[in-house]
Amino acid sequence: MDVDTLVTFIEQYGYAALFFCLWLGIVGMPIPDEVVVMTGGFVTSLHLLDPVLAFLITYMGVISGLSIGYGLGRVMGPPVLNKLKKKKNVDKYLTKSYDLINKYGSYSLCLSYAFPIVRHLVPYLVGIGRMSFARYALFSYTVGFVWTLFFFLIGRIFGRYIDRIGVAVHDYGLLALSILLIAGLILWLAIRFRGKPAS
Repeated sequence: MDVDTLVTFIEQYGYAALFFCLWLGIVGMPIPDEVVVMTGGFVTSLHLLDPVLAFLITYMGVISGLSIGYGLGRVMGPPVLNKLKKKKNVDKYLTKSYDLINKYGSYSLCLSYAFPIVRHLVPYLVGIGRMSFARYALFSYTVGFVWTLFFFLIGRIFGRYIDRIGVAVHDYGLLALSILLIAGLILWLAIRFRGKPAS
């Protein structure tokens, strides 16, 4: 599914499309979460959806999808992991997920947002590890809000370049995210101080 198709889908089904595309990300939607979130921001710049409501629905889609993974891991335990291992090319992402959890503990939930696919696996694994829901929500939902807001605003401002940004984030993960954060900060400062008279 490309961005144009996604925009058409959102035009037809509105807020529900944003929610379910992200909610279904846990089962492997053929389009990255970052692209869905950025597209949500983009369509608000076209005045197709209310920006505040679209953001809130998008955020709910993100955290709901990831929470399903946590819940499945918590309730079903190791059998979920066995099913995950049967999926194609999932081993390297599981290894990365385990590395994050072993090195950073609960903070792995925060860091996992920087890595596509890994962000879906870490909730499964911490659920299997019996992390309390309160602790899971504290880390995952807080960073999820910032992550969603960041990509939503990127889409709203740079909507025409969603495909390129999505590819960069998918291919380079944390590095691309760091570069985008710095670029976003520079852009914000430029807009903030543009036209201000020198003191």
